[in-house]
Amino acid sequence: MESDLIHINKWLTPLSWLYGACTEVRNVLFDLGILRSRKFPIPIINVGNITVGGTGKTPHVEYLGRLLSQRYRVAVLSRGYKRKSHGYLLASESSTPAEIGDEPWQIKHKFPHIHVAVDSNRCRGIRQLMEDDSTKGVEVVLLDDAFQHRHVCPGLNILLTDYHRILTDDCLLPAGRLRESADGRYRADVIVVTKCPNNLSPMEYRVIQEKLKPKPYQQMFFSSLTYNKQIQGVFAPKRLPLSSLKEYHVLLVTGIGSPEQMRRDIHPYACSMKVRSYPDHHNFSPDDIAAIQTDIQSLPHPHIILTTEKDAVRLRSMDEAASPLKEKLYFLPIEVSFMRNATNTFNDKIDQYVRENSKHRSMA
Repeated sequence: MESDLIHINKWLTPLSWLYGACTEVRNVLFDLGILRSRKFPIPIINVGNITVGGTGKTPHVEYLGRLLSQRYRVAVLSRGYKRKSHGYLLASESSTPAEIGDEPWQIKHKFPHIHVAVDSNRCRGIRQLMEDDSTKGVEVVLLDDAFQHRHVCPGLNILLTDYHRILTDDCLLPAGRLRESADGRYRADVIVVTKCPNNLSPMEYRVIQEKLKPKPYQQMFFSSLTYNKQIQGVFAPKRLPLSSLKEYHVLLVTGIGSPEQMRRDIHPYACSMKVRSYPDHHNFSPDDIAAIQTDIQSLPHPHIILTTEKDAVRLRSMDEAASPLKEKLYFLPIEVSFMRNATNTFNDKIDQYVRENSKHRSMA
């Protein structure tokens, strides 16, 4: 059922009104041109959301990177959430998650041929990518999580909303999890409902479309997570068939914004499953590692620890973990797939935008 994870703290509603007034004033200032949005002479695609928490931005950015890097020189620009460095930084093979952030490290690790940079000032970051000798041949920039960063005016704005937390059913912070009014969705060119179960009925599609009410200029898509047929060791280059989880009691460890769909998807594969969930972008402490060790020891043999690809990035740096724990720790790679036979339609939309705006750059 859609929006089944939304919880509203009604007693915080007055604070939400105040927060909403501030975000509305800011958006009006941008709409009137008092605060300036800058355009750039190369294709800029933003992938973002309105809600706090995971909507699947990284898998969708990876999808776009995989699609576009076949024909164009692609760069990904992120703010590098929770990184310990400052300013503009171009990722290299030797960059660490602490320097550039978990998600940029993951993207660079999976796509070494794509330029990955971090900068909280997106205008400066794009300018650096265009001007630096090592990256000035970049033809497309993918912005990770910049829907509210309106100082950049992307040529194509892609807004994601989680199937389990449809943004029109939520409310503003701090009572809910919206960063701005749900009306902000009308700035998007494309709306993608993410993390959908594979058995959505035609009626559910219509209900969600009616809730989001896309404008005629907006295209709407539905996507789901496709799991790799093999799980991979976090600390060792070993693999197991996903189907082999039937032989194991599984401890699922997640530090993502919305783990519910993954829990539902993995449950049928496992002999039994216990879940330990942490907040999005959680930094695992020694106490967390001890709790995970206690949990796995409480499960019958044989047992295994399964985590997300994003959490595996942080867990790799956990020296506190004992060797037996490391040997049992696996992650599950995921990719995005578009539903309702809309893959070609989505790909054509992206390709058309980049192709047309690349022409404009050449003419300029």
